[in-house]
Amino acid sequence: MSADPIRKSKVGRTDLLVSKVCFGTSSLGDMPGTYGYGVDEERARETVRAIFSGPVNFLDTSRIYGFGRSEERIGDVIRDRGGLPEGFVLSTKLDRDPETNRFDAAQARRSLEESLKALGLERIDILHLHDPEHSDALDATTGVGGALPELFKMKEEGLVTAVGLAAGPVEIMTPLLRDWDFDALITHNRFTLVNRNAEAMIDFAHKKGIAVLNAAPYAGGVLAKGSEAYPRYVYQEASDEVLDPVRRIESICARYEVPPGAVALQFSMRDERITSTVCGVSKPERVAQTLEWAKWPIPQEVWQELASLPFSTDDPEATRRYNAG
Repeated sequence: MSADPIRKSKVGRTDLLVSKVCFGTSSLGDMPGTYGYGVDEERARETVRAIFSGPVNFLDTSRIYGFGRSEERIGDVIRDRGGLPEGFVLSTKLDRDPETNRFDAAQARRSLEESLKALGLERIDILHLHDPEHSDALDATTGVGGALPELFKMKEEGLVTAVGLAAGPVEIMTPLLRDWDFDALITHNRFTLVNRNAEAMIDFAHKKGIAVLNAAPYAGGVLAKGSEAYPRYVYQEASDEVLDPVRRIESICARYEVPPGAVALQFSMRDERITSTVCGVSKPERVAQTLEWAKWPIPQEVWQELASLPFSTDDPEATRRYNAG
């Protein structure tokens, strides 16, 4: 049975309620260096309008996506409609200085101020420390005078409701999740049909009461668009060897006449440890398609066959070159 994309769950120990699906908006910042295609302003705004008009109440962005363009385009729509829809939850992220990679308390404050201005909001529902592994010094970011303790000060000051950690390598995330009282985390590309690198971290976080937001269930898009049309894996061009596990999944789905995107999405949604699944969308049609896939009837035989396939536990982004544009 498919999961209800609209059913809401609490974010950690807060009173925030979010739908099982969250729309990710990095591509709306026009990031061809990451996705291999661009998104113009009007297409981005139409996509945000489609999100706000639908039943999902959860959207995720970041200060650094498109060097601010994602937040600015979302903010334009928020201002046009006179505010967020009632009960809507917006998640964004504190980011390092994109030129120096410095990520101290002062930079964290600048990041928040820039987000509030771009979005046209007075406070943020969920604010994450973003990609500390890309900062100039991890210890400086997470230690005294760094962005991490400043994030928790922002919560104490009432500027944010929930604080989260959104990063890549699990070996960096797990100690921070153990030592700090986060409300939520975002992991991406590391819990999919083809990769389970984040399995132990998800289990740990769930047991600790941290809301797990699982992003990029399509492995950067290939499980949604297809290995022939989009031969990329986690934002990089992929070889036949890398795409082989995807093609095995596609073969099973073809025999049962179910979209691989629906299976990839529901693989995440049906896991009770995961509070919400963050699905990137780059045009309005993808919003409706995501909701359709979330409810698509998938035979139990599909899950049984998929369970017999091997999967990787390596870091899928170990060789990725990060590009915010």
